[in-house]
Amino acid sequence: MKIVAILITVMLSGFSLSAQDFDDSKVPGVVVTYSPASSGKYIGSPSLAILPNGDYVASHDFFGPESNEHVRATSKIFSSSNKGKSWKEIAEIDGAFWSKLFVHQGTLWLIGPDRHHGNTLVRRSDDGGKTWTKPTNGTNGLILEGEYHCAPMPIIEHNGRIWRAMESAMGPIKKWGKRYGAFMLSAPVGADLLQADSWTSSNILYYDSTYLDGNFGGWLEGNAVVDKEGQVWDILRVDDRSTLEEKAARVKISADGKKATFDPSTGFIAFPGGSKKFTIRYDEKSDLYWTIANVIPEAIKASTDRTNPAGIRNTQALFSSPDLIDWEQKKVLLQHEDIIKHGFQYVDWVFNGKDILFLSRTAYDDGVGGAHNNHDANFLTFHKIKKFRKIK
Repeated sequence: MKIVAILITVMLSGFSLSAQDFDDSKVPGVVVTYSPASSGKYIGSPSLAILPNGDYVASHDFFGPESNEHVRATSKIFSSSNKGKSWKEIAEIDGAFWSKLFVHQGTLWLIGPDRHHGNTLVRRSDDGGKTWTKPTNGTNGLILEGEYHCAPMPIIEHNGRIWRAMESAMGPIKKWGKRYGAFMLSAPVGADLLQADSWTSSNILYYDSTYLDGNFGGWLEGNAVVDKEGQVWDILRVDDRSTLEEKAARVKISADGKKATFDPSTGFIAFPGGSKKFTIRYDEKSDLYWTIANVIPEAIKASTDRTNPAGIRNTQALFSSPDLIDWEQKKVLLQHEDIIKHGFQYVDWVFNGKDILFLSRTAYDDGVGGAHNNHDANFLTFHKIKKFRKIK
């Protein structure tokens, strides 16, 4: 499909109109939206939810030098009423970044900071994402004030509460990774989520330079997950640039949501794609945990001289696990041979009957120079994994 983007430039002498063609015909999946590298605004934070009426809702934010991510970020909301075959923009939100859509008790919600390292907000939509509440204080959606970090991670229900992993960005070392502290937010299932008093925060576990023999660079973008014994965990992405063998961290959360603990001798596990954002969900029918992760193929490990695994984002694969420890690769979902300007990342996904639906922050060819790099995506793309449980 060929799309024509109309770029309007304001000149001192008046307005000039120019047309710039871009080509998305080679981009895998269904293109939800596009932002060219020349805009300086890159596609971030894909999030996906299914409404009770069966419509799909998607969101993303903008990051990059021409975005307002550090002031008051902008997020876009899209909907599809034909099972993801086409999408339309239905809303723009002022003050939403790294945010996650979720449906709770039949209502659509959005939770995340208002900017890069901002206050944590929650919003409610009563019309499928077209309009949203406006958080201003602790009675209408302002949950936490300060500097917070996250990604569009799962919101789960367990033992009468909803759970959502977060990170504080207020650590003593003001550097990426090292400033982040892991903690868990939770609230009673029947509580008013717009009320700050409804939410409980665990203690925060900040960076420790002694972890991983001094190679620990930080943890972030945690998943709220319940194991088969009913234990709540925060399973986090781990930064370790000493090796291309990736790993995750498992932080234990108490039943009341107030206590987070970590044992560095057992808490780090081998995890394919663990140096990038990944999402874990449990499927009751297969009795397995599933993830879509940014794996590094063995051929690339053998051929590259890169030492930072987080910089390799050209392959997304589906994995399953019986126990959250041992993970089996089931299928490569998206891949491109180039690792410099092509990337599939920050996948958010949901179960939908026999299928998995997912959104990708995709850096790909567009006929006008492509993405700025593999990290700075120019497309938001929608995909479906059919009959995922039958994949061998």
